[in-house]
Amino acid sequence: MKASPLGRVVPAPASVTPGGSPYRITSSTVIRVDDSLKVRRIGEYLADILRPSTGYRLPLVGWGRTGIQLRLEKGRFGPEGYRLDSGRDGIVITAGEHAGLFHGVQTLRQLLPAAVEKDSVQPGPWLVAGGTITDSPRYAYRGAMLDVSRHFFTVAQVKRYIDELALYKVNKLHLHLSDDQGWRIAIDSWPRLATYGGSTQVGGGQGGYYTKADYKEIVRYAASRYLEVVPEIDMPGHTNAALASYADLNCNGVAPPLYTGTDVGFSSLCVGKDITYSFVDDVIRELAAITPGRYLHIGGDEAHSTSHEDYVKFMDRVQPIVAKYGKTVIGWHQLTGAHPVKGALAQYWGLDDTDAAEKAQVAKAAQNGTGLILSPADRLYLDMKYTEDTPLGQDWAGLVEVKRSYDWDPGNYLAGAPSSAVQGVEAPLWSETIVTDADIDYMVFPRLAGAAELGWSPASTHDWDGYKVRLAAQAPRWDALGIGYYRSPQVPW
Repeated sequence: MKASPLGRVVPAPASVTPGGSPYRITSSTVIRVDDSLKVRRIGEYLADILRPSTGYRLPLVGWGRTGIQLRLEKGRFGPEGYRLDSGRDGIVITAGEHAGLFHGVQTLRQLLPAAVEKDSVQPGPWLVAGGTITDSPRYAYRGAMLDVSRHFFTVAQVKRYIDELALYKVNKLHLHLSDDQGWRIAIDSWPRLATYGGSTQVGGGQGGYYTKADYKEIVRYAASRYLEVVPEIDMPGHTNAALASYADLNCNGVAPPLYTGTDVGFSSLCVGKDITYSFVDDVIRELAAITPGRYLHIGGDEAHSTSHEDYVKFMDRVQPIVAKYGKTVIGWHQLTGAHPVKGALAQYWGLDDTDAAEKAQVAKAAQNGTGLILSPADRLYLDMKYTEDTPLGQDWAGLVEVKRSYDWDPGNYLAGAPSSAVQGVEAPLWSETIVTDADIDYMVFPRLAGAAELGWSPASTHDWDGYKVRLAAQAPRWDALGIGYYRSPQVPW
């Protein structure tokens, strides 16, 4: 058996120089780490992947010349970059920061046979091609969103998704924690949000919510995979679960019934009431306190029941609350119709053919310093059907096959927006039709890999014909991991 070619990796590395002898992992291989806790943990993570399938001990030991070495050299390769050197005597992954070491480990996984992912002893051999990969990301923000509001997903399900995202060097997990159909995070000062507002979901199922301990465990687990959690409380629309929980949040003082349908745009917080801002302050304060990451997402999309004047007034009052608790605002791109605060990011979810005036509004905000996260719905929405026959998903943004999802450039996607404004990309998975882990996998794979490549790889590597071959090579790995995926006819599986 030959070693997998050094460049057959997703996302495509920045630089690949094949050459020299391959390295073979054997029963005498060791994993070499320094005595720092974080490097040891990355070493243990690697060992936990390799031990079940190889059957080898792979002990963690100190420095030496052979085996697999994880080296931290401060000041090199940027915050997430790494270099992987492979040859007869061993493999050395070098990075300036721990995230880079972790990403280098993901590359090493892909250079090994797919059977390395199995949890029982496999025959091998375990060869890694010789040469050097030098790699760092194009964008600092490479995200995926999971809508836990339309359907609730347990902590275990979210952790499984985090592991899938980590495979492809995704570094942000955006959790859509509130919507009309369910409120999913416990807020001590407003307890009925979770206990009542979180009691149902689309279709009328049981729902659920995360306790603060649950949420902290998701944050901890994500951090162990070098992902930052970005929590979202959608406002002032998409708020029926909150309005149903507390009558005082409604302009008329009457709580509407809980909602289990899939319509949008019918709910709004009462912009003129002081209690609205006490509510927002409490929610943001409590959520910020258990969120170590930089960002807090305040939604802002599809506020059709809020007048433009009220929308602007609301966002002008709410954005400073986010800053008060030490977080940076992210909002859906409708935020650009108000006054985005300095440092805010706008997440664009429009289409290729979205109204020119709306695009121009976003581009103007970008020209004025608002950063952009690109999530065009007809490219990166993972809940869009692949074809008319896809059993899950929606088609309001069109059908999104694998090539369409991959074949565009974030750097020049939005006319008039400077490429320097683009902070990265995010692939959202809305869950109106998504209930199980199998549902997630089918809609996410293979499109997530392409979204991750758009965020990580240099524009010069971007080529559908080359990508689809590298993508096809991922399939045995997904099979080994138990990930069921859509077998697109566009990909030479």
